[in-house]
Amino acid sequence: MLLSVLYESEHFVAIDKPAGVLSVPARSADDPRPCAGMMLQSQRGVKIFPVHRLDFEVSGVLMFALSATAHRAANQWFEGHEVSKTYEAWTEIDEGGRHQLYEKEAMWESLLVRGKKRSFEADYGKLAKTLARCTGEKTWNGEGVLTWKLQPLTGRSHQLRYELKKHGFPILGDTLYGASTEYYPHSIALRAVAIKLPESASNRFGLPQEIITTSL
Repeated sequence: MLLSVLYESEHFVAIDKPAGVLSVPARSADDPRPCAGMMLQSQRGVKIFPVHRLDFEVSGVLMFALSATAHRAANQWFEGHEVSKTYEAWTEIDEGGRHQLYEKEAMWESLLVRGKKRSFEADYGKLAKTLARCTGEKTWNGEGVLTWKLQPLTGRSHQLRYELKKHGFPILGDTLYGASTEYYPHSIALRAVAIKLPESASNRFGLPQEIITTSL
């Protein structure tokens, strides 16, 4: 599989990760699923360093550093919440008052804990904050679905998937979080469409202000 490169320099490379591909190697050595990081490392012939991750079922912008120095800098951007990520999602429709959602940005907050397979809420969980806006409605395989723009302000595991399910809008194909509508194999209708980087990334490494890819 040849990965689609969105941006590359001597310091960083950003790809459009397909759904059905791991971001980094699985913990189990005998996991047969393909891994974007390992494929990219093989294609470039140099060691790469992951700076963030996308779930196996999720597609979109994924960045890697090409040196330990660049990796340390990127870790500081992500840990310091200097990076803004934008996702698009298609979800099932909750018939109860869905039209009140349109064009209204909401702040969703939960205390999340990652279990063996899925995340759940608990008093001892870590705060997850998400800006969510329903952008409209479309048809998918003859069924009406809602479209969303999502910006996670924290980086909790399965944060967007949990929040949409919690509010009555499971992502298409996301059977782990209650979806009944099918999507493509090994994929859910969630895509990372943009990463906005801090000014220091441009000043130090020449990175663009934003790396974007196509919509869902």
